Amino acid sequence: MTRRAGRVGRVVSAVAVVGVLAGVTVAGSTLERGAVVEAGLSAVVVPATATTLVCPGPVALPDDGGVSDDAFDPRPVDAQSTLRVATATRAADGADDPDDPDGTDGGAAPLSLGSLAGAAPLLELPGGGGAQAGALSTPAGPTVLRAEPVDDVAPVTGGASASVVTQGDLRGLSAGSCQAPSADIWLVGGSTEIGSSALLVVTNPGRTPAEVSLDLWGPSGPLEGTGASLLVAPGAERALLLEGVAAEQRRVVVHATAAGGLVTAHLQDSRLNGFTPAGVDLVTAGAAPASRQVIGGLLVPASEAGAEDTALVRMLAPGAEPARAALTLLGPDGPVTLPGAERVDLGPGEVTDVSLAGLPAGSYTAVVESDTAVVAGAMLTRQGPPLELDDIPTLDRAWAAAGSGAGDALVALPPGVGATLLLGSVAPPGASADGDGGRATGVLRAIGADGRVLVEEPVSVPAGTTLPVVVGPGGVGGEAEVAAVQVVPDDDVSERGPALAAWVVVTAAVADQGLVSVLTPVPGAQPQPTVTVGEGSRIGLP
Repeated sequence: MTRRAGRVGRVVSAVAVVGVLAGVTVAGSTLERGAVVEAGLSAVVVPATATTLVCPGPVALPDDGGVSDDAFDPRPVDAQSTLRVATATRAADGADDPDDPDGTDGGAAPLSLGSLAGAAPLLELPGGGGAQAGALSTPAGPTVLRAEPVDDVAPVTGGASASVVTQGDLRGLSAGSCQAPSADIWLVGGSTEIGSSALLVVTNPGRTPAEVSLDLWGPSGPLEGTGASLLVAPGAERALLLEGVAAEQRRVVVHATAAGGLVTAHLQDSRLNGFTPAGVDLVTAGAAPASRQVIGGLLVPASEAGAEDTALVRMLAPGAEPARAALTLLGPDGPVTLPGAERVDLGPGEVTDVSLAGLPAGSYTAVVESDTAVVAGAMLTRQGPPLELDDIPTLDRAWAAAGSGAGDALVALPPGVGATLLLGSVAPPGASADGDGGRATGVLRAIGADGRVLVEEPVSVPAGTTLPVVVGPGGVGGEAEVAAVQVVPDDDVSERGPALAAWVVVTAAVADQGLVSVLTPVPGAQPQPTVTVGEGSRIGLP
């Protein structure tokens, strides 16, 4: 296999940089204001910067203001929280090197994990190996993951946190990938109807305050006049109950825009069916509005048509114009179109759910194609045993965010969870869903808790299908603990061929509890561009 370093394939940008200088020295000569410079152009590679990701903290029960019934404890047990971080080389090439069969020579980045306050690091990995991983138990709050570049190349870095609660209102498994800070965040999921709660959590890892403005949509359109905005201090976190600003909304989409700094955001979505827990999960950032959205990680249980609380795909056309969308599901045996889902009319600003009830049990990747820009997300559930004094089954829910799922991305697996990697083979835009018989190919890497590469093997998925791969005991990695999986698409795949997309479904190691969540891969840093720099023809202000 050819080594695919991050330096290869850098984008060349024809950008001429005109300096506004006064009294500077170039080539040994002091240039006065207005002097004319005759010189050629040179290519300069923009230096790589550190990768920063923010990992969600444990789930938290919203403050009830002390009005709850003392005879009923909504949180009888604490959340059991874990966090895993990992970093690896950009190319899965260790197996090709006879001198480095485990892929452990050179390339991994120095990595540190700390609190928002910036105190002493909670975890440090020195770097230098081909891959490495570290874990943290019971993190008290959100953490900041920072990985330094190696040989001027940004590393492939990932992290994920998980909270397991076995009793009470927040019973369930809530897991989320560590996110890159952004000024533009779309959260597709959650509800504020009676019995549901949507807690928006915004984190500012930067050194300047961030003013975060919120736009919300519900089933009937944009929620005007909410006036929701948050000022988030540097190194701080703010939380807002959406039912306080947008009550009784069965379906919700949130758009957060930040000024003054970059932030991360997620929704803690929880629900009760009377007094019976009906699931909790983190709604993490998804793809920005586009005419095509891809959502993976849909490990759907068997259900009958018309059944409630099974699985769904949520869509929104946030603009002023309606949209006509089509939903296709790439299943184990090929594309599947649900009756009625081949055409979904979306009113402008109206949040719409398409139920997946009646879909045969299996692994799926959802593809939404529309005649105008939309956002999308998906939710699935698992049924658990009834409570001691109840005959209604408990539920857990998992939200999957839209994204490419492709690229040299790493998905870290929190300790104490089982995992199934879902590999979707997604045909390019304009092609038939089955890709005319093509295949998406690449390399799958499983990284152990000690940073050792446990498995590195080729994968090939027929276009229009989704392949489940069990990770850990009984699957990839054997009996060893798998800390992260890395999927590297082949470089030589045609631009018109299918793309390999990856999501991970995780389950808690609590027998027969039906606890589930979905981890969306966070795209790796883009290769550094090369810019063309030339000396300006005029020095100083005109």
